[in-house]
Amino acid sequence: MQAVIVQAKRTPFGDKNGMLKDYRPEQLATPLIRHLSQMMTPDDVILGNVVGGGGNMARLSALEAGLSLHVPGMTIDRQCASGLEAIRTACVMIQSGEGSMYIAGGTESISRSPMKEKARFSPEWIGDPHMGEAAELTASRFCVTRKEQDDYALLSWERSIDAMKHGTYSEEIVSIGGLSIDEAAAKIRPMARLIERAKPVFLPGKGTVTAANSCKEADGAAAVAVMERSLAEVNGCQTMLRYVGSAVTAMHPHFPAASPIDAIKKLLHNEKIEVEDVALFEINEAFALKVALIARTLGIPYDRINRRGGALCLGHPYSASGAAMMVRLFYEAHALPNGSYVMAAIGSGGGVGLAVLYQVLS
Repeated sequence: MQAVIVQAKRTPFGDKNGMLKDYRPEQLATPLIRHLSQMMTPDDVILGNVVGGGGNMARLSALEAGLSLHVPGMTIDRQCASGLEAIRTACVMIQSGEGSMYIAGGTESISRSPMKEKARFSPEWIGDPHMGEAAELTASRFCVTRKEQDDYALLSWERSIDAMKHGTYSEEIVSIGGLSIDEAAAKIRPMARLIERAKPVFLPGKGTVTAANSCKEADGAAAVAVMERSLAEVNGCQTMLRYVGSAVTAMHPHFPAASPIDAIKKLLHNEKIEVEDVALFEINEAFALKVALIARTLGIPYDRINRRGGALCLGHPYSASGAAMMVRLFYEAHALPNGSYVMAAIGSGGGVGLAVLYQVLS
């Protein structure tokens, strides 16, 4: 059995307490589930959700979307990696023969979250820093300079702004409540001076992490349809992403921004390929620090990372972010030669890294 992604969509992303603040997480997921289930009813809906009110968000979302009462629903929490983990799980389920079609992704309403403080990622005897403080610890530990972070932040912002101006994101988005563009699109502004002048947030006066080289918290959802390959071919699917493999690793909880490095290394080793064999990478931009460090450590040129920008501009709806990266890769795959490899990688609270490899079929 081979698992392939055949469709991929996301909602617009709205700033925390912004344009999507009145939507509950299941309401954010609903238009995606309806859209992705048009071809056929899924065997299951698997969604990541991090700061919701509990319960089985995937089951609630499937019912909210009007799917059959017989579609179960499963909710995953691997913090920021949850949406990508949901997609990975769906692929593995298909390869094991458990089912033939799944909807998988993540949904997050940070605006409506009942959680007023962050969850604990690590016991007191290890230490449990705020994610921004952990970013500063990572920058210090791995000698990532403010300039490296700012240079990447500016590049990412410019790519996102270019994508907005040219309507590139429109193919990714399913409208919700009449909203069909990201909130950031209404706030396009020159970023070079803002990035340069921004002050350190977490270590005033001596830090490197600023509001301009960090992501914004956001509301939104993203999901994909995963099918068994022969079923996808029967249904006439053209461009597909074939699941190749994945790797999950963990490191000291103080350095979550560095956690995707070992996951990427392990996955490349397992599949017996090199960095140069991967045409495109999507790496979550919770902090510019993360991409700058990973690119430098693994020797990945920026022209193969996040070509459409990412969370630094659009925002980071926690569990939806990993799924949004797969949405982006799905559409970029249309321009890649058949057989090309693409990879998504993300780090999450507690020092967990996840990387997933796909191959383009067209």
